[in-house]
Amino acid sequence: MSGRIDPFALLSDPPSFTTKPRKPTTVKDSALDDIARQNNFPSRQPREKKPVSDRTPRTYRTGRNRHFAVKATNATVERFYKMADDRKVKLGELLELALDALERAGAV
Repeated sequence: MSGRIDPFALLSDPPSFTTKPRKPTTVKDSALDDIARQNNFPSRQPREKKPVSDRTPRTYRTGRNRHFAVKATNATVERFYKMADDRKVKLGELLELALDALERAGAV
C-alpha cells in the first residue's frame, strides 16, 4: 500500500449521501412573455429572410476559377445579369465580351 488516503472512499456504492429531488416549478408562458415585454428582452424568433433575388444560381465548369468582386449599384448588377440572360452567356463570358468591345472601341 502506498500510504495515501483514497479521497473517493466515501463515495462508493451505495452512496453515503442522497439529495432531495427538486420539485418541478411551472411558469405560464404568458407570464414569461409579460416579463420579457416589461424588461425589453429581444425576441429569439428568427427574422424572416427576404430573398436577395429570384435568380437561379449560376454554377458552371468553365475553367474560370478566379474570383473577381466588384461593388456596384443594384441597377448596374441587374443590368449585367439581364445582359447575360439576353445573350445566353455566362457572367464571366459577358465580362470578356465587354472588355473586348472596350478594346475594339479604343478605350484606354
